[in-house]
Amino acid sequence: MVDTEKYDVVVLGSGEAGKYIAWHLASAGKHTVVIERRYVGGSCPNIACLPSKNIIHSAKVASYLQRSAEFGLAGAQDASRPHVDMAAVRQRKRDMVVGLVQTHLDNFNKSGAEIAMGSGRFVGPKLLEVTAPGGEVRLLHGESIFISTGTRARIEAIPGLAEANPLTHVEALELDVVPEHLILLGGGFIALEFTQAMRRFGSRVTVLEHNTRLARQEDPDVSDALNQLFADEGIEVLTGARISRVSGKSGEGVSVYHSDESGEIAIEGSHLMVATGRTPNTEEIGLELAGIATDERGYIRVNERLETTVPGVYAVGDCAGSPHFTHIAFDDFRVIRENLSGRHRVTTNRQVPFCVFTDPELAHVGLNETLAKQQGIAYRLAKIPMAAVLRTRTLSETRGFLKALVSAQDDRILGFTGFGTGAGEIMAPVQLAMSAGLPYTALRDMILTHPTLSEGLVALFATVPRL
Repeated sequence: MVDTEKYDVVVLGSGEAGKYIAWHLASAGKHTVVIERRYVGGSCPNIACLPSKNIIHSAKVASYLQRSAEFGLAGAQDASRPHVDMAAVRQRKRDMVVGLVQTHLDNFNKSGAEIAMGSGRFVGPKLLEVTAPGGEVRLLHGESIFISTGTRARIEAIPGLAEANPLTHVEALELDVVPEHLILLGGGFIALEFTQAMRRFGSRVTVLEHNTRLARQEDPDVSDALNQLFADEGIEVLTGARISRVSGKSGEGVSVYHSDESGEIAIEGSHLMVATGRTPNTEEIGLELAGIATDERGYIRVNERLETTVPGVYAVGDCAGSPHFTHIAFDDFRVIRENLSGRHRVTTNRQVPFCVFTDPELAHVGLNETLAKQQGIAYRLAKIPMAAVLRTRTLSETRGFLKALVSAQDDRILGFTGFGTGAGEIMAPVQLAMSAGLPYTALRDMILTHPTLSEGLVALFATVPRL
C-alpha cells in the first residue's frame, strides 16, 4: 500500500505555464510538486521554440556563406557550397539546451518547488499516481491541481505513414546528417521554418500541403510571398496534395503517393517529416477518473479563468486549447496568478501575436484583411515594401513588406503584418500602441532612430489614407 503524500499544489507537466505557476506558488510558501515525465521546463527549451531557432540560425549563417560574394567576401574556395557538419550543428543546439535546463533546475531549487520525475495520471479526484523511470510509485494529493501537459505532433491516419517512422520536429532537431531529399508534409508554421532551414543546409526539399496554399490562414499576399521565397531558394511546393499512402522508412528511403487530376504520383525521398498539426497530451492520464471533461478534440474544457469542470483543478497552455505559443502559455500563468490573488484577468479578447522564424520573418498581431472582410469590419490599409525601410538596404535584406489595418471610423490600429527581416521586433511597438489604444498617428509622428528597422513604422503609417 502506497501512502498518499499531501501537497498544497500539484502541477502535472513542467511546461511554460506549469513551471511559472509552480515557482510562483512555491515562492509564496505553498508546498508544491511538479510531475514531469521527461523534459524539465517543457518543450520550449528542450525540443521546440529555442532549439529550433538555434538550428534556424545555423541555417542563416549557411545562407550567408552561400551569399558571400554578394558581400564582397568570396575567396578561393567555392563558398556557394559550404560543407555543413550537422553533427556540429546539433551539438551547438544541445549545448544550449543543457544550459537552459540547468537554469530551470536552479529556478526550481530557488523557489522550493519539488520535481517528481515520472509519468503522472489521475487515479481519483485531485489524486495522482506517479511512476518513476525506475518503477517506483507515489500517490500525490493536491488541494489545487494544474494540468500543463502540452501537445505533440499529430500523425495522420494515412496508410503506411506511421510505419514509415516519420520525423517530427523533435527528431528533426536531432539529425546528424543533412537529408539528401526531405519530403515534408504540411504547410503551417513549423513546416515553413524547417523547410527553409533544411534547404539551406543542402537538402533537396519537397513540401506537400493538402490545402490550396501555404499558411492558409494568412492573407493571400503572405502566402504568395512565401511561395516566391521558397521558389527562389529551390524548394518544391505542391499544394492541394491528396496523400493516399506512404511506403518505406524515413532515413532509409521513402515514397509518398499523392494524387491529382492525372492520377497517382510518387515522390521519392530519403527522409520524411510530418508537420500537419498538433494533438493534446490528455490521453491515458486518467482525466475521466477525476471528472475532468475534454472537448471533441481531446483538449481540456476550461472557462475564461482556465478552471476545469472540477473545482480547484485548472488546465493551462496547449492542452487547454490555448493558442499554441509559449508566450500565450506564459500569459495563462498570469491569468492563474491574478485570479488566485483575488484580482481579475481572463483569456478572452487577449492579443495573440506570433512570429514565424523563416528568413525573412513573418509576424502578425490583430486583424488581417481576410478576417476583417469576413467580420465586415471596415478598414484603411497601409502597406509598404521592405525596401522602403532604408536599413534593409544596408543589410541586403529588402524582401517582403509591412502592412497595417487602421479603422475606417477612427484612428485605432486593428492589425499588423510584417514579412521582412526583423519583422518580429518591428511588430512590438505596434502591439504596444494597440494595447494602449494609441492612434496610428502616434507611431507615424514619432522620432525614431535612423537607420533602424523600426523606423519603417513611420513610413508605413504615413501611407494610411486620411478619413
